[in-house]
Amino acid sequence: MSNAPHNFNAASVTGSTDVYLILGDPVEQVLAPEIFNPLFALLGINAVLVPVCVAPEHLSEFVKTAFLAKNVKGLWVTIPHKTPVMAVLSRCSELALRAGAVNAIRRHADGSLEGGLFDGEGLIASLDYFQMPYTAKKVLIIGAGGAAAAIGASLALGPRAAAEMAFYDPTPAKAQDLAHHLTHPGSAYVRAAHSSDPSGFDLVINASPLGLKPTDPLPCDVSRLDAHAALMDIVMKNQPTPVVRSARARGLNGQPGFEMMIQQAALYLEFFGFNEAAQLVRADATFLREKIYPMALHAEIQRPVQAANLFVSVPVPTY
Repeated sequence: MSNAPHNFNAASVTGSTDVYLILGDPVEQVLAPEIFNPLFALLGINAVLVPVCVAPEHLSEFVKTAFLAKNVKGLWVTIPHKTPVMAVLSRCSELALRAGAVNAIRRHADGSLEGGLFDGEGLIASLDYFQMPYTAKKVLIIGAGGAAAAIGASLALGPRAAAEMAFYDPTPAKAQDLAHHLTHPGSAYVRAAHSSDPSGFDLVINASPLGLKPTDPLPCDVSRLDAHAALMDIVMKNQPTPVVRSARARGLNGQPGFEMMIQQAALYLEFFGFNEAAQLVRADATFLREKIYPMALHAEIQRPVQAANLFVSVPVPTY
């Protein structure tokens, strides 16, 4: 797939094109159209993915209305709608129920709406891709929204689960509520953190919006990361973000969150019935990385950097 065309041709949209929408507020940061529209074109799928900015107070009404259009086949869901949109669903996956969030919605023939959640699975796969250990480790997750919930749900369960997860959010009640929601017998120990201090954690994940704006403060004090710790920033804009660059400047394994989206691509395709396309993406996702990796990270498309081979090509901010 690395020799695929790099330009999506809007002229290919016709009256028979299936329409998918990605709902958020804002939507300027979304990268899914840059992945899926060229992928649809490459694989001969007559479909288009369009970002739609929907205010929270109009979310329920919009979702119900959008699916009245026969050629609207599904929805991607991003911040801040991943949790509240569940109120309009007929059913959703077990993982989505556990996390209390969805990031995809499909309509069945009977008109019922089903939600799926892939953020956590994508994050787990990206941690493996970047060789960031998490099994039986202590993990700090910064943020307590839908993405944080999805990540926490996936890290808390199964034979490869983390040992402990702490959630920090500037609104303490959000972190406390999420920790309580994810606490189940046999899962990782889950708690709310009083601060974003990364000291004592093996893995730090920024699942907050900090980093979307150049003026944002760092989500944590990188100087307090333990010498063996790893950091992932799932922000989909301005990568490598200051916190990623700061971690790399210390020789730590700091990685952008693009790979979380890459690893989810096959899951989205399967959810919407494009099984053959999903198999092709699993076999080779180089084309997708070429589409969304910025120039500063192009050298990492074929081979992700690890802690022993990090670059610091831009000034590193102080906390």
